[in-house]
Amino acid sequence: MNSELFEKFNDGFLKLPDAIKEFVNIPWSVHPVFEGVELKHIVTAKDTDGQFSYHLVRITPGKSIKNHVHETQLETHEVIAGSGICINNGSEIIYEAGTISIMPAGILHEVTAEKDGLYPFAKFIPSLC
Repeated sequence: MNSELFEKFNDGFLKLPDAIKEFVNIPWSVHPVFEGVELKHIVTAKDTDGQFSYHLVRITPGKSIKNHVHETQLETHEVIAGSGICINNGSEIIYEAGTISIMPAGILHEVTAEKDGLYPFAKFIPSLC
């Protein structure tokens, strides 16, 4: 696993013309439903008037974001580090660093981390939170 790359994201910055947001100051949140999953809400609805949101995700080895659907949001995953499997609309997609996957609104999907854990950057349009 390329944990160094993930740590660069974890300690990264959102740089805007009039502000810099340091990711190190954003706390990790335990996922309210899925055990072994944490989220760092980098860009939220508050920042974008609900247009989109960005989230760093940590999934512990062997844990899953079980089958679910976002009825109104398109979701993308950009895998930064680790490995896993995504079931996207019934198709199995191998997740490894450099993989990008897209789940249109209304599509059933789940993500399971393998032995190294899984570290995707998730984006939602419109925002998740």
